[in-house]
Amino acid sequence: MAQAWHEIVVEVLKANEVRLIPYVPDNVLKPLINAIHADPYFTAFATAREEEAIGIVAGAVMAGMRGMVLMQTSGFATLANVLASLPCAYQIPVLLMVSERGTLGEFNLGQAAVWRTMRPTLEALAMEHHVITRLDECEFIVDRTIRQALMTQMPATLILSPLLTGGKASPVKAGG
Repeated sequence: MAQAWHEIVVEVLKANEVRLIPYVPDNVLKPLINAIHADPYFTAFATAREEEAIGIVAGAVMAGMRGMVLMQTSGFATLANVLASLPCAYQIPVLLMVSERGTLGEFNLGQAAVWRTMRPTLEALAMEHHVITRLDECEFIVDRTIRQALMTQMPATLILSPLLTGGKASPVKAGG
């Protein structure tokens, strides 16, 4: 039986010695968050805001520990300033994993509006980012993105497509 996307991510994080996982709770990321909490290898905890999690990982990286921030698309909308002024400006390989909301059946208008800003913001910051859409590409993209961030000393973002995670479907049924 094939591994689930979150099981693959846990293995790749461990293989790359990414131990610190601050996150803002998210239903789509729940399987990954639960798996990380269940594994004593990781130090994982919820933060109040995404900006706080970025600062924690940036500080940890400067102290020699690797980390990744977990969040959803709407949380990313608050990050342009902190990304531009800390990890991008000072070449700190802060890693982000974002569950993509706002597309493919999204029911929340706010999520859809924010979704349209994420990639243009990453591009304006010249921040490496990759979208994972299929299980068969998950390991490769997560591993290579982490390695590139560490080698170049630059932040990077992994975007988890609803095609991979199943997303968060509308509570309204088709035809009704």
